[in-house]
Amino acid sequence: MSETRIGFGLLGAGLIAPFHANSLKNSRNGKLVAIADLQAERVQKVANEFGCAAYSSLDELLANPEIQVINVLTPNHLHFDAVVKAARAGKHVLVEKPPAMSLREVDEMERITRECGTKIGIVLQCRVRKAIQAMKTAVDQGRFGRLLQADTSMKWFRSTDYYLSDPWRSSRRSGAGVTVQHAFHYIDLLQYLMGPVKGVQARMNNLSHPQVELEDTLLAFVDYANGAQGVVEASTGLWPGTDMRIEINGENGTAIMVGEKIVTWQFKDERPEDEAIRQLGSASQKTAASGPADFGFADHLVVIEDMADAVINNHEPIIPLMSVRPTLEWALAMYKSAKLGGSVELPVLDEESIWESDKAAAK
Repeated sequence: MSETRIGFGLLGAGLIAPFHANSLKNSRNGKLVAIADLQAERVQKVANEFGCAAYSSLDELLANPEIQVINVLTPNHLHFDAVVKAARAGKHVLVEKPPAMSLREVDEMERITRECGTKIGIVLQCRVRKAIQAMKTAVDQGRFGRLLQADTSMKWFRSTDYYLSDPWRSSRRSGAGVTVQHAFHYIDLLQYLMGPVKGVQARMNNLSHPQVELEDTLLAFVDYANGAQGVVEASTGLWPGTDMRIEINGENGTAIMVGEKIVTWQFKDERPEDEAIRQLGSASQKTAASGPADFGFADHLVVIEDMADAVINNHEPIIPLMSVRPTLEWALAMYKSAKLGGSVELPVLDEESIWESDKAAAK
């Protein structure tokens, strides 16, 4: 156990809060001090379970000198205001994905946190999976040769009750559509592995949740800046839900991860470490395909432990804000493409208009 333990405060006591709380319970360098939420019964339940203080506002978290990091777990459209307020109070911030709802907000968050001398990290915990790190190393080492294609497939199921459980979960403007709320993790993995995108063509539909006006299904064709192509398919309407898939194909190799496990790892230049890489991950580990809380907290623990260490040893968080900006731009480009009914080239310049109508993506 570290002699210096960093105090964390959770803003939001919703579905994801127990994953952060469990991570802090098992952290060497961090500790959970308090959790805040407007819903008194909900926040008290989490506070009782994890033995921390229960607050009703961000202001109370910011006023506690024992708290050095604020984990922003609010609905997506509220991230920006919370980050700015926390940074100006001198607190570091760890933000659930997506970091914000616009590139303008991301840029402002970066400017303000740097100005205030506070750190900001993003919770895109799938990046730290050992299978993804092996794929990243292989890309960086050039083992694939010329990259030809990179795809993701996320065929999940969420009930209508899930979308009606909180008002924001049925609001596209709040970031509740499958593209930015669920598939964002896997769009980010493609961006992390393959680099920037130069163009997209997307189609969005509501296949299985007519009670809500947002997209529950996304299909998109992707052109990467490195010359490769790809497909993104994502849905929360496909019962019973199956594990997500990431696949990279190059002229010299193919790597596939399903859930968190490597299922294919084949290269023309076989190396001694390859057999061990083929064993990475577990097929039995749930990864949220069939339910919003059906996954473990091990990946969250890595991100949170790193954030505590970043504060102690003054280094950048493992998933910096600006490393996620291209992922948000890609998602926004897909919304724009679906709205216009045609292909969209990046950069995205008129992003604010993307959120004008909740009905646009549900047609």
